[in-house]
Amino acid sequence: MVSEDSDATGGDTSALALKILVAGGFGVGKTTLVGAVSEIRPLRTEELLSEAGQLVDDTDGVDHKTTTTVAMDFGRITIRSGLSLYLFGTPGQDRFWFLWDELSQGALGAVVLADTRRLEDCFPAVDYFEHRRIPFVVAVNCFTGARRHGAQDVSRALDLDRGTPVVLCDARDRDSGKEVLIRLVEYAGRMHTARLLDSVG
Repeated sequence: MVSEDSDATGGDTSALALKILVAGGFGVGKTTLVGAVSEIRPLRTEELLSEAGQLVDDTDGVDHKTTTTVAMDFGRITIRSGLSLYLFGTPGQDRFWFLWDELSQGALGAVVLADTRRLEDCFPAVDYFEHRRIPFVVAVNCFTGARRHGAQDVSRALDLDRGTPVVLCDARDRDSGKEVLIRLVEYAGRMHTARLLDSVG
């Protein structure tokens, strides 16, 4: 999305805003990441976990979690002058997957957050973006006390396409989250450029 604004001299300046999805399994840190990096107060649609939800949501490994995103999280971050990212955090439970198609419309790319203690929880997100050819990076949220795994080990475990970036991060840390987003923008830019060249070649 591009918007045109006039500066004080009457000239036009172009500001580019890119749509980014933040996806992954239940309780992996999506809301935390959006909140940590957003320069505006993030929009959250969290509700308390209910007894009915406990029957369908797998809370193993996230026993401390008391709320869940039921629609989306939204935040904004300026990467540099003239370039902003609009962040849309997706709900992690299967029953909210009908929202993903709407949220993914017009997205430049996605961050798939992963927890190595429950790595299988991010398989659906990986499959979703691979099948729709939406560029994504896998960001391993390094939880305290969790065993550390290298990026190549995670890539092999997830059977990622060659070249898909895997980065380690702390979803609570703004600088760490910003680095993940920069890596995604760079990767997605290369992917979209390559596809454009293929289409005209």
